[in-house]
Amino acid sequence: MSFQCVICHKKPMSGNKVSHSKRHTKRKFKPNLQKMNILLSGKKQKVYVCTQCIQAGKITKAI
Repeated sequence: MSFQCVICHKKPMSGNKVSHSKRHTKRKFKPNLQKMNILLSGKKQKVYVCTQCIQAGKITKAI
């Protein structure tokens, strides 16, 4: 299972870390993903979901 939101497919992005002296080095921007039990196509699954999808109500939590 990849580190990716199953709802909006948000995943890590790459970019540059810029120091005070403007040196550029590679870094990763990771999304805020939470592992949750949700109902996905009628089945209970434990998957990664980003906090924006949780807050927007795009998922239904499985109990």
